Formats: sequence, C-alpha cells, structure tokens
Amino acid sequence: MKVAALGAVALSLMSVSALGADLGLPPPVVPLGFTWTGCYAGGQVAGGFGQKDLNDSAGIASPIAGFASANLNVSGFMIGGQIGCDFQFASNWIVGIEGTATGGRIGGSTNVVQPLGIPGDGASFKETTDFLGTATARAGYAWDRWLVYGKGGAAWAGDRYSATGTFLGVPFDFEGLETRLGWTAGAGIEWAFSNNWSLKLEYDYYGFGTRSVTFTDNVSGTIGPLDVKQNIQVILLGVNFRPYANGGPLRW
Repeated sequence: MKVAALGAVALSLMSVSALGADLGLPPPVVPLGFTWTGCYAGGQVAGGFGQKDLNDSAGIASPIAGFASANLNVSGFMIGGQIGCDFQFASNWIVGIEGTATGGRIGGSTNVVQPLGIPGDGASFKETTDFLGTATARAGYAWDRWLVYGKGGAAWAGDRYSATGTFLGVPFDFEGLETRLGWTAGAGIEWAFSNNWSLKLEYDYYGFGTRSVTFTDNVSGTIGPLDVKQNIQVILLGVNFRPYANGGPLRW
C-alpha cells in the first residue's frame, strides 16, 4: 500500500514538471551558497599605539633646545572608512583590493632631559598622527560566511610635531609637519551576518622608517631637518555594506 502511494506521488510530481515545461514556465530556482565576490564600502573605528624617535643628527635644535634626541610612546584612536572589491574562486580562495582613510589622534608627549641646561629650564616633545591612509591588496580563504585574510600595501601618515621649552633661560618653540609614505601589513577575520552586511576585526602594522622632517623655531626663526623614526600598530572594528553581494541586487 505504501509503495503504491509513493508511486502515485512520484507520478504526480512528474506530471506537474511536465505541465510546467509545456506551459513554458522556468525551472525551479536552486538557492546558491553565499559568495564574497563583489564590491563594498563601509566604516571603521580603531585604536592605535606606536613609537616615535627624534634625533637631531644635523645639530639644528641642539644648540637652541639643549637636547639631541627624544623618544616617546603614542596612543589614540582613528575613525574612517574603506572601499574595496573581492573575487571568490571556486576553491573558496579570495583576492581583492582595498583603500582606507581615517582621521583622529594617535599621539603623545614626553619631557626631554637637557644635559647642559640650568635650573628652571624645561623641554617637552609632542607628536600627533591625525591621518592614516592605505592602498592594499588582500587575499584569504572563506568558509561560507566567514573569511580569514591577510593584506599588505602602501600607507600614508599625516604627522605634527612640536618641541617647546626654555634652554639657558631662552625660550624655543620648534614645529614640524609632514605627510609620510610607508608600508602596511595586517590580518583579519570577517563575518557576513546578512547577504549585504559584514563585520570585521583586523590588526595592522604601519612601518614608516626614518625620515628627515623640517622643523622651524617660531622664536628664533631657525629652520632645519630633524630625523624622526616611527611605527604604528592599529586594531580596528569595521562594518561593510555589499549592495550587490551574490551577484544580485540588494537583499535582506
């Protein structure tokens, strides 16, 4: 009896399929798995920390400020956004490109020892990075809606410096500005919590090496280069919007 019933159901389904074909109806749509292929844009918040080292190798500031070097740790935050595109291969490997731009304040200050100073002399060195930008390639591997990736490429930093105080009773006020080119490398994990939205956690290292920065003393008018070495590390949380995820228009 059960065999007869199953046979009747099978014949009914075959009849419906045949009728649909006769009427020119499209075949049933089989849902596709999630794919990371497509472009995206989003925002991010980040915490950063790093090291800044100043060295007066040219002897510009030393006679005026009474110190030849300064070292400080920096920390702070950045807020910004990113835009990029990914392509997922059939093997679930993913390659893509991404650009980011963030602004905020990663900085710090330190008091500087003046070996040849007199009582009452004081000096401080301050630095602020208020812009970070990148242009990177990234590659990773996906498990459905989870993606683990690494990235690397070019980086830019906007920095402001100041060294102020008195030496031998005479005030000084050095300032310097620069936009510095360097490199970045990082890794992260991303989760697509819907067809069009994803959340990522990422670590990035920024290497900017040692560069000469032009400093100007606003008191004496002295101008000259000081060598500054810097690196920054960032941990960020970001969200991406993918309007054409899975090869189709917006879906919720």
